[in-house]
Amino acid sequence: MKFLKFKKSITVFATAALMFGSQSCGKDVLQEDVISLIGNEYLTTAKGFNDAVNAAYSTLRSYYGSQQGLNMTEYGTDIYATGADGGYKGFHLYDGQLNSSIDWLANVWNEMYRGINTCNAVIARAATIPGVSDAVKAQRVAECKFLRGLYYFILFQQYGPVDLRLTETLLPTKTATRATDKAMFDAIIADLEAALPVLEAKKASADYGRATKPACEHLLGYVYLTRNNTASKGATDLDKAITYLSDVVNGPYGFSLLSDFASVFDENNQVNNEIVFACQYTTDPSTNTPAIDNNGNTGGNNLHLFFGMQYDVQVGMKRDINYGRPFKRLRPTKYLIETAFADKTNDSRFKKSFRDTWLCNNPATVTSFALDTTKGTTKGGPKLYSSITFKAGDTALFIPTYDMPPAERETKKYQVIVPGFATTGGFYNEAIFFTLTKFFDTKRPDLTYTHGSRDFFIFRLADTKLLLAEAYLLAGKRPEALTQINDVRTRAAFTGKTAAMQITDAQMDMNFIMEERARELAGEQMRWMDLKRWGKLVERVKLYNPQAAPYVKDMHNVRPIPQPQIDLTAGGAASFPQNAGY
Repeated sequence: MKFLKFKKSITVFATAALMFGSQSCGKDVLQEDVISLIGNEYLTTAKGFNDAVNAAYSTLRSYYGSQQGLNMTEYGTDIYATGADGGYKGFHLYDGQLNSSIDWLANVWNEMYRGINTCNAVIARAATIPGVSDAVKAQRVAECKFLRGLYYFILFQQYGPVDLRLTETLLPTKTATRATDKAMFDAIIADLEAALPVLEAKKASADYGRATKPACEHLLGYVYLTRNNTASKGATDLDKAITYLSDVVNGPYGFSLLSDFASVFDENNQVNNEIVFACQYTTDPSTNTPAIDNNGNTGGNNLHLFFGMQYDVQVGMKRDINYGRPFKRLRPTKYLIETAFADKTNDSRFKKSFRDTWLCNNPATVTSFALDTTKGTTKGGPKLYSSITFKAGDTALFIPTYDMPPAERETKKYQVIVPGFATTGGFYNEAIFFTLTKFFDTKRPDLTYTHGSRDFFIFRLADTKLLLAEAYLLAGKRPEALTQINDVRTRAAFTGKTAAMQITDAQMDMNFIMEERARELAGEQMRWMDLKRWGKLVERVKLYNPQAAPYVKDMHNVRPIPQPQIDLTAGGAASFPQNAGY
């Protein structure tokens, strides 16, 4: 199978035509020159045309599999809180740190517009390109309409209505206006519906990574479901969402849920029957641009860095490739651990999503050490040891869940628990917490390497089925909704627990769907968009995010427009107004 991997030279082309969003660089736009290392005429060749299409895909990496995209989708929700380290915590706290001068807001804005203008160039020029068959031209134009629809949907959901440009921008411009909500939805849907009949009607392209018809159907269903909960809703939005999502689930493509939840994220099996659309990465950093790591460097999928806790300073432990480089950025909330994952007996997803045990990889003997195996029992506080030895392979660190029965905690015979466990009464803190393992990358060449090579799964079948269940429920088709949810829950069951994982009609409501999506999709860059779609962002942040509860307001359903965009627009805020409250 051939993979669609983007070469460095292709990304150079992506900056050849100056994109509208590039005005946000902070310089006077009139002083910028449209300069390309390749030249504008390159797009008029068959190779240049193909490279331009591939360049349009590379924009995905500015959002998916990057820390800036992660902070805009998992921070500031009900399921993830801040860890001990890192900046940009305004995305979580909704305080004064979330403002229009944040570079990551401008980075995403710029890269989306860069990708959009590359799509515009391909769409406009395809008919005149020599040496490319009409069928291939039509296919590539359809791919770019899919990507343009996706990029505008991301911009729209994150920032609200933006400047809607559907033709190629060849020269710098200071003219910009904000579209209406209706115009945004109409343009996104028009692009996707135009692409749909032309895209390959198969599970995956032979050139793996290209957009396909089922990927477009998933996105269309998602967009219609989103619009249904807005003032722009159409009378048939739910019906259309059901139609498109059903075709992904039940159509001729051959998608299926893998039998084991953990196997979905097996780094050795990334091209599997559950993946509908993925953002491509490789082991070669030069092919992975323009994703941006925590230091501003371009590179690969680096989500393996941000969910790790500080295991490497604990007794009996040192940093290694298997347990990862712990940047301590995002930690699961008590709500996610205790409420969403309340059932850890039947549901395998907590155990298969999070690490709670670390085995000794740095043998040591410690004196005057206190171990607490009795917290929460009638036996009292920690047991003191004058000396204890940690051998390779011993349990060096075990974190019990909030709701683990005392008797079960005692039987673990763990050796180290969270520092301060006995005195604080807490099972973890901002440095010690359950570690999400979905993105761990053991193929890195050394333990300090940050550029991971895993693909990022943008759409996968379990997500499609849960979106379909939501659409069915809102449409009053409860039996159909129940079938989709129970399919997902059946796959998630521990062996022999399938029956216990099935829910009844009486249990099914929107709150259950919200929690089911938390269990299934934790960390997968979906939660903020979900909460916004449901109109529940402020409510659930106030309930389950105590750090942000005092600050979050309705204004936070959109991000601030990057200030340079407003400053460099003719007419300033009068022509391109900032979102209310910022």
